[in-house]
Amino acid sequence: MARGKLRIYLGAAPGVGKTYAMLSEAHRRMERGTDCVVAFVEHHGRRRTEVMLHGLEELPRRELEYRGAAFTEMDVDAVLARAPKVALVDELAHTNVPGSRNAKRWQDVEELLAVGVDVISTVNIQHLESLGDVVEFITGVRQQETVPDEFVRRADEIELVDMSPQALRRRMAHGNVYRPDKVDAALSNYFRPGNLTALRELALLWVADRVDEYLQQYRSEHRVSAIWGSRERIVVGLTGGPEGRTLIRRAARLAEKGAGGEVLAVYIARSDGLTSASPKELAVQRTLAEDLGGTFHHVIGDDVPAALLDFARGVNATQIVLGSSRRKAWQYVFGPGVGATVARESGADLDVHIVTHEEAAKGRGLPVARGARLGRARIVWGWLVGVAGPALVALLLSTVHLGLANDMLLFLAVTVAAALLGGLLPALASAAVGSLLLNYFYTPPLHRWTIADPKNIVAIVIFVGVGISVASVVDLAARRTHQAARLRAESEILSYLAGNVLRGETSLEALLERVRETFGMESAALLERAGDREPWTRAGHVGFGRPVERPDDADVEVPVGDRTALALTGRVLPAEDRRVLAAFAAQAVVALDRRRLQEEADRARALAEGNRIRTALLAAVSHDLRTPLAGIKAAVSSLRSDDVAWSEDDRAALLEGIEDGADRLDHLVGNLLDMSRLQTGTVTPIIRETDLDEVVPMALGGVPDPQVRVELDIPETLPMVAVDAGLLERSVANLVENAVKYSPGGAPVLVSASALSDRVELRVVDRGPGVPDEAKERIFAPFQRYGDAPRGAGVGLGLAVARGFAEAMGGTLDAEDTPGGGLTMVLTLRAAGPRPESHPGPHPGPDPGPHPGPAPGPDTYTARPERQASC
Repeated sequence: MARGKLRIYLGAAPGVGKTYAMLSEAHRRMERGTDCVVAFVEHHGRRRTEVMLHGLEELPRRELEYRGAAFTEMDVDAVLARAPKVALVDELAHTNVPGSRNAKRWQDVEELLAVGVDVISTVNIQHLESLGDVVEFITGVRQQETVPDEFVRRADEIELVDMSPQALRRRMAHGNVYRPDKVDAALSNYFRPGNLTALRELALLWVADRVDEYLQQYRSEHRVSAIWGSRERIVVGLTGGPEGRTLIRRAARLAEKGAGGEVLAVYIARSDGLTSASPKELAVQRTLAEDLGGTFHHVIGDDVPAALLDFARGVNATQIVLGSSRRKAWQYVFGPGVGATVARESGADLDVHIVTHEEAAKGRGLPVARGARLGRARIVWGWLVGVAGPALVALLLSTVHLGLANDMLLFLAVTVAAALLGGLLPALASAAVGSLLLNYFYTPPLHRWTIADPKNIVAIVIFVGVGISVASVVDLAARRTHQAARLRAESEILSYLAGNVLRGETSLEALLERVRETFGMESAALLERAGDREPWTRAGHVGFGRPVERPDDADVEVPVGDRTALALTGRVLPAEDRRVLAAFAAQAVVALDRRRLQEEADRARALAEGNRIRTALLAAVSHDLRTPLAGIKAAVSSLRSDDVAWSEDDRAALLEGIEDGADRLDHLVGNLLDMSRLQTGTVTPIIRETDLDEVVPMALGGVPDPQVRVELDIPETLPMVAVDAGLLERSVANLVENAVKYSPGGAPVLVSASALSDRVELRVVDRGPGVPDEAKERIFAPFQRYGDAPRGAGVGLGLAVARGFAEAMGGTLDAEDTPGGGLTMVLTLRAAGPRPESHPGPHPGPDPGPHPGPAPGPDTYTARPERQASC
C-alpha cells in the first residue's frame, strides 16, 4: 500500500490562520469529489473557524479521564475504520492525554500515513524541536509541546501561512484570536511586535531552507551541475570613467531582482601607468553606490583582471558587472580588454555582465598588461626582435646590398625596436648580434671576424653606442612611468581616505578594514601604549587570524611616533608599500584622536545639558514651587486668623489643603533632586536580587486620583530582578502616576510583568489619548509635557527621572502604543535568577498555542490622593 501524503500549514504564531487555511483546502477538495473528514480540529471559540467546519464530516473523538477530569482526543481507530482519502488533523505538536494510543499527535498522524491516508495538519514554528532554545530566548516562553523537525521536513507539502505582526495584533485586538479578557495580557507578553517579527523571520528562514532542500533534490535527480545562486552578490568593476554610474545603477537593478541582493563597487588602482581616474568622479560613484544600498571598495592591483577576480571570489560574489571597453578597434592589438579577460578566466562560478554605455569605443580603455613596468608580453617580443631581428635583416641584405651605411641603419632600426619593446637587455642583445653580423658579412675582409678599415671600426662602435643609449633611455622611461603610475595610484587612495577621515565619514575600524582589504592582509590593528615600559593595548582591530598583542608579533609593523604602531598580519609587504602604509597609519591615528575628541565633546555636551537643565529648573521653580507654597500659606493664615470662627469641617478642609500642598511640594522637590543627581552622575544604585511583587505594590500607594483603579498582575513564577529597590519604586511610582493622570474616567491602569529569557518586562498600560510616534522620545526629556497636562500638575520630570533610574540600574524604559488606544510604558530589567519552581503536573489538555499571560489578577489598587502626578 502506498504511503499517504502529508501537507502541513506552518505559521509563525497562533492566530495567523493555519486552521482556517486547512479547512478552506478541505472544502476545495470536497468540491472536487475527494473523500475528506475532520479527524480532529479545535476552533478555540473562534467564530470564523467554527463556521468553516460546517459541511465537513467530523469523526467522533475518544473520551479519556485523567486526574478526575474528562478530555477528548483524536480517535485513531475510528479514522482507520472510516478509511478516508484525506483526514484533517489540527495541532500536530499536541501531547496526548496519558492512556491514549500514542504519546504525541504526530505519531497518530504517522499511523494514518502508513496505511495510505493523506493528512492535512497545522503547526507553529515555535513547536519545532530544534528551535526550542531560540524561541525561549526570544519570547521567554519554553514550549513544552514539540514535534521533531525531521517529521515536518518529510512532509510532501509545506505551506507558510504568513501575516504581518501589525495585522495579527489588530486581529487579536478585535477579539478574533483570544477571549477579550485575555487580549491585553497576550498583546503585552507573547504577542509583542518584536516577538512576532522574530518568529516570522524564523518561519520564513525555515521554509526557505526547506525550499533549498527541494531545489537540491531536484538538481540531484536531474543531474544539474551548474551553480544556481539564490543570493546575488554583485561586484561592479569601475575604471573611474563616467560610465561607472551606469554600471552601478545596472547592478542595483540586478540586485533588486534577487533575494537579499548586494552590490559591491570596486575600483582597482593600477601601477602600470595605463589608468587615470578622476578623484571627483570616484567620489560621485562612491556616493551613488552607498545611496543605492551598496558599498565602495578601493584596491591596489597591477593585474586588473586578476585583482578583480580575486576580490569577487573573496567576497563570495555571484556576478561581475563591467562596462564595454572604451578602446578603439585598433587598440586591441595591445592585448584583450579587461572584460574579455575576466569573462575568460571567471570560470563557471561567476557570471560576467558586459554593459554597453555611451563612452564605449570612444577612447583608450584598459588593455591587459601583466607584470611590472613593460609587461611580460612586451619583454618576450623584445627578445624575439633583438635576437631574431638581426638574422632576418642579414637574410634580407644577402639578396640586396645597400652599402655599409644603409646596412648599419637597418640593424640600428632593429635595435631601437627591440629597446622600445623589451627594454635594455633585449636591445643590448640586438646590438651585440647586429655588430657581429655586420662585421662578418659586410665589412672587409668578408666572412671573417676582423675589420681592415679603421673607419668601419668607428662605425660599428657608434652603432653599438647608439643602440645602448636608446635602450637605456627606453628602460629609464619605463621605470619612471612605473614609479609615476604607482605614485598616482597611491595618491588617489590616500586622497580618497583623507577626504573620508576629514569629513568624519570613516571610523577607526572602517579605516583599518580598508587597509586590510587594500593590501590583502589577514588582520590589521592599531596598537598603543601609555609609556615606554607600559604594555601594548589594541585601540582598534579588524580581520581574522592570530591576535596581535605587540608590534613584534605582526608581519608588517609601521610605527607612528614612540607609542603607536600599525600592525598587519598575513604576508610580508615590499618596501615600496610602506610609504603608503605610513600614511594609512597616520590617518588611523587621526581617526583615533577624532574618536576621543568626540567622546570629550559628548562629555562637554552633557555638561552643557546639565547647565540647560539648571537654567530650566530655575524657571520652573519660580512658578511650580510657589503654587503649593501659596496654598499652604493661605491655609495657615486663615487658620491663624482671629476674625473668623472656623467650624470643624472648615478646619479639616484647610488642614487637608495644607497636607496636599506639602505632599505636592515634597514630591516636586524629590523629583528635582533626583533629576539633579542624574545629571551630575551621582546616582549610585545598590543592585540586589529583588522580587517585583515586593516593590511594585509599595509604589502604588500614592497614585493621585482616587477614581482610577490600578490593577496589578505579577505572576508568582516571575524570576527575581537585579535592581535597586528604592530606585525601582520611584520609577514605577512615576510611571503609574503618569498613567493615572491621563486615564479617562472609569478606565483602569494595568501594571503587568512577564519574563523574557534573561530580562523581565514591567508594563504600565493606560487607555488615555496616547502619544504620536514622533513624540515618544521627547516625553522622556526633562521639563517636557506632551499636549495639555491635565490637572496642571508637575513640571515634566516624572518620566525623565523614571528613565534615568532605569538606565542607572542597567535597564531601559520605552513607550509603545496600547492596542485599542492609549500608551504603554515598558520597563525592561535584568533578571537575577529563577524562583523555586513548583511542580503542579503537566496539563494534559489541547494546547492552543503559547499562553498569552494570565489575565489581570484579583489584586486591584484604588488610587489614594497622597501623591501628585509629576509629568
